[in-house]
Amino acid sequence: MLVAAFVVVVFWLPPALRSDSRAAGLLLAGVAAAAMALRRRHPSQATLVAGAVTLLGTVFQLTEDPMLATAWCLYPLAVHQASRVRHPAVWLPILVAGVAVVSAVPSHGLGQRALVSVIALTAAGLLGTVVGRQIEAERAQVQLAVARDVHDVVGRALGTITAEAGVVAALPDAEEKELRETLAGIETHARGALGQIQTLVRTLRAPRPATPLSARVALPAGTGTTAYWIVQEALTNVVRHAPGAACQVDVHDENGSTVIVVRDHGPGATRLGDGGFGLRGMRERVELAGGTVSWGNHPDGGFEVRARLP
Repeated sequence: MLVAAFVVVVFWLPPALRSDSRAAGLLLAGVAAAAMALRRRHPSQATLVAGAVTLLGTVFQLTEDPMLATAWCLYPLAVHQASRVRHPAVWLPILVAGVAVVSAVPSHGLGQRALVSVIALTAAGLLGTVVGRQIEAERAQVQLAVARDVHDVVGRALGTITAEAGVVAALPDAEEKELRETLAGIETHARGALGQIQTLVRTLRAPRPATPLSARVALPAGTGTTAYWIVQEALTNVVRHAPGAACQVDVHDENGSTVIVVRDHGPGATRLGDGGFGLRGMRERVELAGGTVSWGNHPDGGFEVRARLP
């Protein structure tokens, strides 16, 4: 609102008050101020209205505004329409062409105002487009993070459920009590996964609360969250690929870094590579946190995941 007030007071009110058509000048100034005030809610309409009243006021000498009101309205419009502009530099040829046209204007005062108008409109469009693309990039990162979280939650739940069901199905003489306990465990994991997904949907942009792991070992919130996911994913892989095997989790400080080691005593991996989606998701999380992670068969048997976080 301060910018709108400045533009109106400096460029609209003085010529309107000096003119014989004072009422018309004040009316146009009010319309320009209203357009600038509504620029975020209705950017397209505000830009058109501001441009129209500025041109009309210039023709009847009721304003000295070099399209600053229009540029102020154009900025949020450019932010909103940034996805439709593949290259923000497209505004630069517009600036060059505008300057070339303005240079042919004979009147020094009018030519100077036209030059400032071209620069202001181009700057507003270019800056708005760049900012809009940055906002879209950040939104895409948030969506990717949410998709990764959903995958981790669902993957862990389904892996645990599959392992529990497979163990019971392999028992030839499973009793009703064992079957009921297994079904209860499956229901618990399914409800837990559903609850976590609902929490993610409700807090897409809100910071996650401190996890139990970060509270227990006194880690910073960001590091604690990443460490929590690493341990969960690694333990889910143990349940999925080495059911019944002993497993150790070690989280400790080493030279100012947090080291996480999860090792099982199962048969180990028969084929090593980049791992499945879970391990690749773990690597993405660790790299986003500025850390490193590795996994593989342990020399003494079993499989080990080792991560280092700053």
